[in-house]
Amino acid sequence: MATTITQKRELAHRRSDGIDVYLFWNQPNSLVTVSVFDERTNQGFELEVDSRDALDAFNHPFAYAARSSIVDPSAFSGAAEAEPEGRVLERRLAEL
Repeated sequence: MATTITQKRELAHRRSDGIDVYLFWNQPNSLVTVSVFDERTNQGFELEVDSRDALDAFNHPFAYAARSSIVDPSAFSGAAEAEPEGRVLERRLAEL
């Protein structure tokens, strides 16, 4: 049985209103992920994103989460304040 070693390199980190957002590059498979953690609600999620969209997903993780239906951004304490364009996108997607 072969063991796979995953090396996760942090490319960027930001914190706003108790929400931490991380951008990671995973070796050796070259996957790019965005991780979000809300310390007040103790909730988080991780999204795998196309490397071409990495910076946009890092800057707007709730919009990407809403688009992928992985998580309800309203469950996060500061999501509306930290990501107003994500809420707009979420409403627009719900209308489709």
